[in-house]
Amino acid sequence: MRFMARLLTATLVAPLLLTAFPDGAHYQTASAEAAILHGTTSAAPHVEKSAALNAEKKAKPPAASRVAIVIDDFGNKMKGTEEMFRLPVPITAAIMPFLVTTREDAEKAHSLGLDVIVHMPMEPNQGKRSWLGPGALVSTMTDAEVRQAVEKAIDSVPYATGMNNHMGSKITADERIMRVVLTVCKERGLFFLDSRTTYKTVVPKVASELGLPILHNDVFLDDVYSASHISGQLAVLKRLTKEQGDCITIGHVGVSGLLTSAALRQAASSMDGIRFVRASELLPISAEEKLILPQS
Repeated sequence: MRFMARLLTATLVAPLLLTAFPDGAHYQTASAEAAILHGTTSAAPHVEKSAALNAEKKAKPPAASRVAIVIDDFGNKMKGTEEMFRLPVPITAAIMPFLVTTREDAEKAHSLGLDVIVHMPMEPNQGKRSWLGPGALVSTMTDAEVRQAVEKAIDSVPYATGMNNHMGSKITADERIMRVVLTVCKERGLFFLDSRTTYKTVVPKVASELGLPILHNDVFLDDVYSASHISGQLAVLKRLTKEQGDCITIGHVGVSGLLTSAALRQAASSMDGIRFVRASELLPISAEEKLILPQS
């Protein structure tokens, strides 16, 4: 199953890339975290195949790898918002709760047939809490306070079928807190996308124990705010699709919004052998059937 393959990738496989950078400023980018781990599957053992199987393989064209583009930080009239919504390929809109255009952006994304997920603010290892925005999870919260905060955040984002973390290098490494977060997600029918802002993430372990469908980020596109860096990260993404198949990449509205949207528009027409999909399409069918169906 694709879900189990991605889970094993996140927990068992040696890192392909380790990108280090400081925590970001004022809820503009979750990619500004202490350490990002991009995993890839290890080489499979050699298996002898019959001539018939080889012939069948040659007869079938290779399936296109699927890529889900997740755009973080919707909900606050950030630069690049409209440009992201006008991209010629589907995106998944990760929308921060309790902000001025939270509901508006969720309704717009839903009307375009896009996935909507809650971009849940979570405490990082470094940085000011004021950077997180309202409703953030912090390590001093009790289980009851965590549950209440997560439920309120979900309620504030219409049509949400999933959740990912905004920053959160400290929280996603905290098993107690993440058990509450993921339990609420399961109760509400949401999948969880681990943005992977720390290599110490406990999300795969806890989600496996709870039986919750999860996905994980493979590449941050715009952790450095330059067109050349974003292009380089798209090249990394393309290489990963050849090595491991399906991938998830995260970009942002805000400081890098215009640069990222322009790079994605160009990539949409130039990345051969890749099919762009919503994040939920990378879930196993059995998991997708359990998701909340957005109200029309």
